[in-house]
Amino acid sequence: MKVRARKRFGQHFLHDPGVTARIVNAIDPRPGERLVEIGPGLGALTVPLLERVGRLEVIEIDRDVVPVLRERCAGRGELTVYQRDALEVDFAALRADGPRLRVCGNLPYNISTPLLFHLLEAGEAIEDMHFMLQNEVVDRMAAPPGGKEYGRLTVMLSAACRVEKLFKVGRGAFNPPPRVESAVVRLVPLERPPCALGDPHRFARVVAGAFSTRRKTLRNALRGLVDDAGFAAARVDPARRAETLSLDEFAALARTPAPRAAL
Repeated sequence: MKVRARKRFGQHFLHDPGVTARIVNAIDPRPGERLVEIGPGLGALTVPLLERVGRLEVIEIDRDVVPVLRERCAGRGELTVYQRDALEVDFAALRADGPRLRVCGNLPYNISTPLLFHLLEAGEAIEDMHFMLQNEVVDRMAAPPGGKEYGRLTVMLSAACRVEKLFKVGRGAFNPPPRVESAVVRLVPLERPPCALGDPHRFARVVAGAFSTRRKTLRNALRGLVDDAGFAAARVDPARRAETLSLDEFAALARTPAPRAAL
């Protein structure tokens, strides 16, 4: 059965065995670990992972690839397939009272950022994550303050994870080849944030608000969220722009009381 990649699912099937081996070695899976692969497609990663650990769970939205996946994995170990959208999976419930999940996959480019935010919500249930993503997304994930790559995703990840870009992957490793370069990244959830964030919901609102209009100063971007007294208490100049702030400075802003009108 021949399966074509579907544009609406953002599919680009990995087929380069050398790249596959590098990813599997980076994950370094061990028997007894709880591995969950997102978007297994035709099983380029699934087969070697299953052979290494003996048991693997996968989340696949495209029902047409599932029979091919099962056929290729037959006799290699215990494969559990959840035919679902990964954005709708409750990863904390999936873990239940078992060991923390090791999550991996070649993520569809069209949902990579919302999926990362979704996984952050279940950080306590996850041991680590290894993903193939657009190279520019990985650069944003690990960017230092001050550049155009630094944004909401960078700040939110740095508050919750250790982010490590591992290596780049060329277009030819996929079928069909994507229009962009890819990269593999490792994320390890932190036991505790690197600084005091205050109310996590307020922290998320402040970060999102600050980057909602990058050309605006913080005073204008955070109007209704942080007032002059808040900027003074956090020791942050309201004339600055979001991309110049460190994680500590965002956290300081989030710890200030919300203006009365915003309560």
